[in-house]
Amino acid sequence: MAISYKKLWKLLIDKDMKKKDLQIIAGISSASVTKLGKNENVNTEILQKICTALNCDISDIMEILPDKKITDK
Repeated sequence: MAISYKKLWKLLIDKDMKKKDLQIIAGISSASVTKLGKNENVNTEILQKICTALNCDISDIMEILPDKKITDK
């Protein structure tokens, strides 16, 4: 399973915010923002801080994508 934070970046665009703005209002590190940008795992505390800062639900900022299956033909 892969994690995608595309919803987070779209939400920031809708709110006319930059990644640096998110870092400041959520109180998270630049390293966490970098991990999010690379669709890497971050702990739930970071996700909770983001949701609180943006007044949204976890499903508004991330989604879990199924692994792509490779079939032999």
